[in-house]
Amino acid sequence: MKYSYFPGCSLEHNAEAYDSSSRAIAGPLGLELVEVDDWNCCGATEYISLNMTAALALIARNLAQATKNGLDQMIAPCSACYLNLSKCDRYMVTTPELAERLNTALAAGGLSYQGGTIKVRHLIDVITEDVGLKTLASKVTRPLKGLRVAPYYGCLISRPGLRISEHNPEYPVSLDEILEALGAEVVDFPLKTHCCGGHMTQISESTGFDLIRQLVKGASDYQADMIVTVCPMCHLNLDAFQNGMNNFFKTNYQVPVAYFTQMIGLAFGMSARQLGFGTSLVSAGPALAKIGEELPAAAPAAGATKRKRDDKSLPMPTPLAAGQGKGGSGKGQGQEVSR
Repeated sequence: MKYSYFPGCSLEHNAEAYDSSSRAIAGPLGLELVEVDDWNCCGATEYISLNMTAALALIARNLAQATKNGLDQMIAPCSACYLNLSKCDRYMVTTPELAERLNTALAAGGLSYQGGTIKVRHLIDVITEDVGLKTLASKVTRPLKGLRVAPYYGCLISRPGLRISEHNPEYPVSLDEILEALGAEVVDFPLKTHCCGGHMTQISESTGFDLIRQLVKGASDYQADMIVTVCPMCHLNLDAFQNGMNNFFKTNYQVPVAYFTQMIGLAFGMSARQLGFGTSLVSAGPALAKIGEELPAAAPAAGATKRKRDDKSLPMPTPLAAGQGKGGSGKGQGQEVSR
């Protein structure tokens, strides 16, 4: 099964583990991924609120580039990329006036795109529908038995009408079913489609941290060893800002976060290093130990120098100190202190 592949900006940087694990499991699942040539940023979620035509033209350029692969389906693992690409394609089908404006913009670069030419799909749907849960389960060589996981979809791919395959956008189950097929114990997680806050930590710190706290606390309350997600932004917030959230609320949570593709790779017998484990700020070591896998040490970048921060830099999160927290599960974990 051959698909165009749109990695997006996040998968080349902070979500590199998502990209490497997606490519690693593609072969065993019979998926051939052909990366879109000369792709560009999808604009994330902000640009479209500033200039809709310019933002959609930016997105439409990727759809036009994808047609050069000669394939009619494109996988976008990043939930924000998937949302933007899907919406742009739909708008170009349903709104001829907008499609004309976008093609005028594309023509400046020698490109054009007809809405409906490319079917944009999230990787989770390709695995559940094209590969199938039975085939997925048949590839498992190291079941994730004893590992309690909280499935977290986030708010981007769970919007009504976006993913036709998901019968209940308010309470999706495709990720649950994948994790169960891998042998993991899936905990009840009522907040599975709640928003992680996006960039709210940079706009209203208290609001952003509260949204993160609700999700991490929810997983901890159900004694999950880790949260498993399908979205780079969700992973960034729950992992990188978990320490900041702990400091803000005087809590002590330490719940690791992983991509669902990393979990598939583990169940297929791949090493944690190959799948990008060891790069997150909240250690997944205790969780991996439950399935007999050791967390690799993060290798320092060769020749890396510390950049001097200026006043315009965004605040960077700091790793959790060694021994901080009590792991992802257990009674009394992360008990809160009134602020």
